[in-house]
Amino acid sequence: MLCTAPQPLRPRPRPLWPVAPRCSSSDNAQPSPPPPPSAAAAGGIRRLVLPPEGRAKLDPRPDRDFYAFPRLVTHVDDGFIAALTGLYRERLRAGWDVLDLMSSWVSHLPPELRLRRVVGHGLNAQELARNPRLDAFFVKDLNEEQQLALEGGSFDAVLCTVSVQYLQYPEKVFAEIFRVLKPGGVCIVSFSNRMFYEKAIGAWREGTAYSRVQLVTQYFQCVEGFTQPEVVRELPAAGGSPASPLDAVMRLFGMASSDPFYAVISYRNFKPM
Repeated sequence: MLCTAPQPLRPRPRPLWPVAPRCSSSDNAQPSPPPPPSAAAAGGIRRLVLPPEGRAKLDPRPDRDFYAFPRLVTHVDDGFIAALTGLYRERLRAGWDVLDLMSSWVSHLPPELRLRRVVGHGLNAQELARNPRLDAFFVKDLNEEQQLALEGGSFDAVLCTVSVQYLQYPEKVFAEIFRVLKPGGVCIVSFSNRMFYEKAIGAWREGTAYSRVQLVTQYFQCVEGFTQPEVVRELPAAGGSPASPLDAVMRLFGMASSDPFYAVISYRNFKPM
């Protein structure tokens, strides 16, 4: 596992608001897709990216039920984590306010990076309370309600790690990301080829690595005011000696045993020099 420098003792992160009660079965109706706006003002949705079938999940139960119990596991391998932490080291700056959207119990932020504030969001309060980098957090199901109860223009960076594949209404979520970012603020969306298959949307499940990168690119492009998205890829090396017997067997069948790394990056209004 990726080792990090020892961290000073920090107070447990506090919820921003009381954790919302779980919805009853009578409240499980899915929200309607966001309507296209009549004018594409800054932060407005230009067009819808997903058709109805592209938003569908094999497991229609509310995501809050799926995450009712904490999942204290690592969803990607050490190589992916190292690539992501390295990217954050390049793009984030000390003293920033950061929103870690769809977060979990672990942090991928560089241990030496001193941030002004890190706010976490997720679906399980127990997981978020264990994240050592969060100063505060809130629980919210973005597939039921996309609006964030956060002040506009209040974050220098919004991060989303290996979770974008579960958003059923990404157009509205990315519009909210634009709203809470400061001008020149950055959004970094990272993902690999892993997923909870039954909870991923149809457009993601049925896609390829290339189409998934294009899908996230379109999520940014559908919101007026985001800069042209930048794509970062780090794929497992085809050559070299196998790291383990399992690696050798997987290579024999044309399968990579390490996780490919993808990140799509965009800024609100402009990219700072």
